[in-house]
Amino acid sequence: MSTPHTLPGSGRGLLIIDLDGAGSHPAARRVSPAAPDAALDPGHVRGAVLAAESAGFHAATFSDPGLPDTAPAERPGAWAAARLNALQRAAFAGPVTRSLALIPEVDTVYTEPFHISTQLASLDYVSGGRAGWLVAASTSAADAAAVGRETVRGARLAGEAADSIEVGRRLWDSWEDDAVIRDVPTGRYLDVDKLHYVDVETDNYFVKGPSIIPRPLQGQLPVLAPAGLLAPEAVAAGAADALLVSAPTPGLLAAELAETRAALSAGTAGTASGASGPALIAELDIVLDARGQAATERLAVLDGHAAWQSPRARFAGTAAELTELLTEVLAVADGVRLHPAVLDTDLEELSRLVLPELRRRGLLAPNAPDATLRDQLGLARPASRYAAAASAAVPSPKPASTTAAGAEN
Repeated sequence: MSTPHTLPGSGRGLLIIDLDGAGSHPAARRVSPAAPDAALDPGHVRGAVLAAESAGFHAATFSDPGLPDTAPAERPGAWAAARLNALQRAAFAGPVTRSLALIPEVDTVYTEPFHISTQLASLDYVSGGRAGWLVAASTSAADAAAVGRETVRGARLAGEAADSIEVGRRLWDSWEDDAVIRDVPTGRYLDVDKLHYVDVETDNYFVKGPSIIPRPLQGQLPVLAPAGLLAPEAVAAGAADALLVSAPTPGLLAAELAETRAALSAGTAGTASGASGPALIAELDIVLDARGQAATERLAVLDGHAAWQSPRARFAGTAAELTELLTEVLAVADGVRLHPAVLDTDLEELSRLVLPELRRRGLLAPNAPDATLRDQLGLARPASRYAAAASAAVPSPKPASTTAAGAEN
């Protein structure tokens, strides 16, 4: 449900960091200063989110490991079992933070949308309106087998993702904002007339509703999706509030962002909504010079343990070089999501050298304690579609003076 926002091309964008275990590189835990099993410790999550917030990041994403099709050779099955669910980590971080938006990755194919919508609504309450939804669509055979389904791919994958988003959005709207009345004298907690059946039926789901959770604080949580996951018509209809854009190399990111924005503009031309389309967030893996070791040397050590197979552009170099790249990218993007190879090590360099310089140049949007994620994305808080429909169905009486004037004429 995108509405016109102010970020595109402003040069004052959002900086997001992915807080995935010991880091985004599959061998990060082997070289991280933290203990190998630190991902199991709530203190690790607390330390990571507080460090990201202190550094000045606007938001943090939490990746969901899912189930591996093949287990790690050194400890079969153990590592996947050790990684905590993304929603659990985000919920734990909610009361710990004040300004950092929390965006867990949640699969849309093998998770029922009713459960997704209620869990994310709860996260929005826990975080005080700082929650978002990073849409994923798993192609893992193990994920499919876990729920007794066949693996979903291609156009059907995109269709199920779009349907899940639509169901979630309608369930968030199924409670009007003032549905909870807490009328003690009459013993009524809810105004039942302000709860609505969503009655949504798609090729993949039939959901009647309403939700079992009151409407989220933001009304609608911002939805982020990888560019290319959703069909163009779903994007044009407002399924996603932000798209994550990558490119083969860092040098091609700006061009890829410009091309994506042009395609979005062409797709929404002439639409009745007048929306400017989703925000564009650039994706970037990073390895920085750190602790007396060059980024290329650090990367070689990591790759010696396991290959880093990532669809994102990858930067390896100094903090100053990364600052220049981000300056270029933020001129055409609404934000950047950084994936540090080794979280503790690279976050330290980002905090000391990169974010302070970007702020000095005026390239980052301000951080505001207790701001919602919709606020940060420049999105207005929407009214419930069902409340609007109910209001439209009952015409408002004309003011007495207008009626009298009409009678006199």
